[in-house]
Amino acid sequence: MPLFPEPIERLIEQLKKLPGIGPKSAQRIVFHVLKTQSEQVEALAAAFVEAKQKVHRCRECNYFAVSDLCHFCSDPNRNRSIICVLEEPASVLPVEKSGEFRGLYHVLLGSLSPMHGVSPEDLAVEGLLTRVRAGGVNEVIIATNPTLDGEATALYLYKLINPTGCRVTRIGMGLPVGGDLEYADEVTLARALLGRRDL
Repeated sequence: MPLFPEPIERLIEQLKKLPGIGPKSAQRIVFHVLKTQSEQVEALAAAFVEAKQKVHRCRECNYFAVSDLCHFCSDPNRNRSIICVLEEPASVLPVEKSGEFRGLYHVLLGSLSPMHGVSPEDLAVEGLLTRVRAGGVNEVIIATNPTLDGEATALYLYKLINPTGCRVTRIGMGLPVGGDLEYADEVTLARALLGRRDL
C-alpha cells in the first residue's frame, strides 16, 4: 500500500529521476511544493517548459543558447584565437568564474568511454576540427576531466589537432591550493610533479 496519494507518489518518482535527488530529497521537495502558493508552482512549471522549448545547443560550440549562437560565441570581445574544450556545458561555469579565460569554448558533450560505448562519433569532435581548420585559432586548450576517459579524450584530440599546426595544450592538474601533501593520492601528486613550472 502506497504511503501517499497517487499524484504525490508520481511526483516523487519523477523527481527521483533527477541527478542528485534521492527519495528523501524528492519527498522534501514535494512537501515544499504542496505548501507553496499555486502561482509560484505554476511559475516554476512554466519556467521548466520555457527552458525546454527555447534553449538549444549553440551552432558553433554546443553550449546553451536561445538564438543561433550562445552569448560567448556572439560576444565580439572574446579572444577568437583560443578555444577551451570541455566535456559538458556545466564545465563552462567554473572556467568563466576563474576570470582567467576570455576565449571561446567547445563542448564535446561527453568523453570517450569504450566501457560505456561512447566512441568518437558520439562526441562533437567534427565541429571542433572544422573551427580549427577554418583558421584563426592559435591554441586549443583541452580541459577534459582528469579521469581515464578524460585523458583518453585529450590524447585523441591532440592526435587530431596537432597535425594542423595549431598549438594544443592541456590544463594544469595537481594539488589544490591549500592542499596537504600528506593526503594527496599518487595520481594527483604525479600530475603535480609532471606539471611543475619555474618560479
